[in-house]
Amino acid sequence: MDNWIALVKANMKDRKVTQDELAQRLGMSQGGIGHWLNKRRVPSLADMNRVLAELGLGYLEVALEIRERAAQVPERESHYNPYFRYPVSDWKQACELREERAPYRTERYELTDYHARGKAFWLPVRGDAMTAPTGMSIAAGMMILVDPAIAPEPGKLVLAQWAGNPQATFRQLQEESGQHYLVPLNPTYPKVLLTDGCRLLGVVVQATAKF
Repeated sequence: MDNWIALVKANMKDRKVTQDELAQRLGMSQGGIGHWLNKRRVPSLADMNRVLAELGLGYLEVALEIRERAAQVPERESHYNPYFRYPVSDWKQACELREERAPYRTERYELTDYHARGKAFWLPVRGDAMTAPTGMSIAAGMMILVDPAIAPEPGKLVLAQWAGNPQATFRQLQEESGQHYLVPLNPTYPKVLLTDGCRLLGVVVQATAKF
């Protein structure tokens, strides 16, 4: 619920949409919207997703995960947490997203509690360029969540595209002597100087693995 409220408030501010305007779009009272955003009432899943759609966030969906309680509790009880789902893209589609083409051409989605600032998407990691012998390591087969609206800063993991290359590249952005480099976590791969011929598509905000 808190994630949904934060996402809605942030997008209302960015799009300059008032509570009254949002209420009119939804066919309800301004007070009803205020109750939701101040946690005095809990909207249904359908209403939460209607709000996202009216704010131009129809590519997101609030879902629920049902879990069993810890083993020490004898009775079984459903526990509900709000989640957002984002589409799974591929490395070519990731580049196309920045060109305002059809947003996604896939029906596969993955859930997370992260509420994105932009049109986030998942990518499956390929190769071992980001597999490190020690420290942070992101192996092939893991899923990375990319948020295009996050500002790329040194130290962050980023998705980049070189001019003339239809594929994206996953690296860490680093700064050395005033210059920026795209650096693999695997030391056997070379680092590359970031030039005007490369555009950054987004920042990786999560990495997950399934077993």
